[in-house]
Amino acid sequence: MSNIEFQPLIDVALSGELSDEQALALHRCDDTAALAAAAAQLRDRGFGNVVSYSRKVFIPLTQLCRDVCHYCTFAKTPKRIERAFLSVEEVLRQVREAEKLGCKEALFTLGEKPELRYRAAREALAEMGFATTLEYLAHVASRVRDETSVLPHINAGCMSDDEIAMLRPVSASMGIMLESAAERLCDKGMPHHGSPDKAPAARLATLRRAGEARVPFTSGILIGIGETRCERIESLLALRRVHREHGHLQEIIIQNFRAKQGTKMASAPEPDLDELLWTIAVARLIFGAQMSIQAPPNLSPGVLPQIVAAGINDWGGVSPVTPDFVNPEAPWPHVERLAKETALSGKYLHERLTIYPRYVRDGERWLDDAILPQLLRLVDGQGLPRTDGWLTGQVAAAPEQELRLLAKERPQASSVIADILRRAEAQQVLTEADIVRLFEARNDDFAAVCRAADTLRRQRCGDRVSYVVNRNINYTNVCYFKCQFCAFSKGKLSENLRGRPYDLSAEEIARRATEAWQRGATEVCMQGGIHPEYTGQTYLDILATLRGATPQMHVHAFSPLEVWQGAETLGLPLEDYLRQLKADGLHSLPGTAAEVLDDEVRAVLCPDKINTAQWLEVMETAHRVGLPTTATIMFGHVDGYHNWARHLLAIADLQRRSGGFTEFVPLPFVASESPIYLKGRARRGPTFRESILMHAVARLVFNGLIDNIQASWVKLGEAGVLACLNAGVNDLGGTLMNETITRAAGASHGEETSPEQMEWRITAAGRQPWQRNTLYGKADAQQVLRARHARALQQTVNDPASKYERSKRELIASS
Repeated sequence: MSNIEFQPLIDVALSGELSDEQALALHRCDDTAALAAAAAQLRDRGFGNVVSYSRKVFIPLTQLCRDVCHYCTFAKTPKRIERAFLSVEEVLRQVREAEKLGCKEALFTLGEKPELRYRAAREALAEMGFATTLEYLAHVASRVRDETSVLPHINAGCMSDDEIAMLRPVSASMGIMLESAAERLCDKGMPHHGSPDKAPAARLATLRRAGEARVPFTSGILIGIGETRCERIESLLALRRVHREHGHLQEIIIQNFRAKQGTKMASAPEPDLDELLWTIAVARLIFGAQMSIQAPPNLSPGVLPQIVAAGINDWGGVSPVTPDFVNPEAPWPHVERLAKETALSGKYLHERLTIYPRYVRDGERWLDDAILPQLLRLVDGQGLPRTDGWLTGQVAAAPEQELRLLAKERPQASSVIADILRRAEAQQVLTEADIVRLFEARNDDFAAVCRAADTLRRQRCGDRVSYVVNRNINYTNVCYFKCQFCAFSKGKLSENLRGRPYDLSAEEIARRATEAWQRGATEVCMQGGIHPEYTGQTYLDILATLRGATPQMHVHAFSPLEVWQGAETLGLPLEDYLRQLKADGLHSLPGTAAEVLDDEVRAVLCPDKINTAQWLEVMETAHRVGLPTTATIMFGHVDGYHNWARHLLAIADLQRRSGGFTEFVPLPFVASESPIYLKGRARRGPTFRESILMHAVARLVFNGLIDNIQASWVKLGEAGVLACLNAGVNDLGGTLMNETITRAAGASHGEETSPEQMEWRITAAGRQPWQRNTLYGKADAQQVLRARHARALQQTVNDPASKYERSKRELIASS
């Protein structure tokens, strides 16, 4: 079939989806190069410049099998093995050794139902207290799940509904190779003769059961065992039909047959490279851009760049510990060698887990509650594994790889990233998909995004890095809202979290504000929990107390949630209440309580809090009455990159209308004491890469809208702040004096920093320090001098919370 004749089929695959009839027509197409070029184009749409692999340990739990596939050397008879099953202790020893080497997948491979054929299997199982191989498998996998950080992946062959249900809580994913849908391969003289579990109907039934049970599943075909090209396509279409029903197929493996000595097919011809490339390309054209297409690298040494060029995006599992027991003659390539060969194709090798990112991101649907917490501890916001030990709020060195990339002067961005960066630099509005792609940036793309952000920072702000001397006053940690992330607020009997419930008196508020002024502060930042006895009058009383104690202090206070609740309790329209707050001494609002401005996230994280529209309404109204505000995002918990993109777009959209945001402050989630993390329902916070990118991407999205991008030293630490200063940041926020919210969540970077420490950080980055006021004007000279000679802070007094809130209005005589 000529190129002209099949080009319309390629065009359909590139623009939509091939019908079964159109897909079958591809079996007459012999132009592998043209098919591969189209397949690579599709692959790049779905996976960009990343090719993934899983770092695994291979566990052959038993090599006994009731089937007799004519090409297999994995299956053994009882006389040819020392014992029927690996013991639990042997498995755990292997897994722990692999865990030390960074493995995150335990691949359980075993023969099918050996107890139905061999007495030795039945007796061994009975001695251990199990009736079937799969019962024993469930027990061993549960021990791996509970005693290591490695995720089990189970290849258990054909399974019933009950067996799948038994294995789902102990595995992150499962799989079964269809191999072929051609029934004739089970006929006498064919490779699957005498192997009841290789009947296509039986294997497809297992695939359907797995889909109904919501199990992330792996499957694929084995080529070169006597099937035709048409039969390969029929097999791929059978898999596509199952996937259409349930959406559970993570990947399609194209595995090439390798002849093995001692088998009936030892002399059978192996498929040549063209057959492998042709099949990979056709699989990509049939399944489209989003399906992972995999080819095992150890079965095709020396031609890996050609395989990448044919449309794969994944190499499958690679073990630094154990051999490929199914193909023992084909050793795994070293990961470093695999990365180099992948790079020859212009791709970047990145580790994944046994469960693919799109299923991780929807883990509540696809994973059992017994394994979801373990998975969440391992992943980033894209669903790929964390590959370093850096955690928000903890003292740790920055990952060397990211630091090397940040230092790269001329990173080579992919064409997609380069186009987005050009549009951001031209102040064009980026789409949600654009922003998601920026957050996915890794390797040179990561370096290019950060470099572009820092170039914009230099253009908009120069080399000056600002900070403000301020004091945080959190007047109460009593709160009747039930935000799942918050370790600061206290309800009844919540003393198991850091600190006891308190409610500051007016006198203590005034004392802290006065002390802050005497120590050189130009701002008090005030917010707290939503005490059940607080009303809108409470916040007005706090302003009166501050006005009496420190009339020249800038009051930066009250989150949009507090403002909303205050107006509601007084029965006032939002605008009227904000005008009253302003008249009584409020100068600006912090942009907290935003968390992530996407109700998809808020429904999980803070379901009883104000929603996205209400938060934005408070801010737009504040801007309208002349109250500037900041904007924040608290990220890295139950959110994903699309949620972050929506948040940034919502802020940018409002800024275009109102112009009232003075700065954007990313707040990486600190997990260690957070209730939602302790319950196993959230990630461990953003990775270092994600934390840096949030600042860099914000600079790009807000180009020409918000000039000031701030890094939180409390959450990022010294290493994080220094990195951010090379990725678009121009401000380091406040000295704080009393930081309690992040400390309550488990951070260890301190409660106060001094102007000298701030300026050391800035100078160390080769930049010029500048002490500002809240609204980015020059700080008062007298206050600058006081800040340089500040006395040590007095001990704070957190008045124990009582049944009723304490008055927040200090008596005139005492002020």
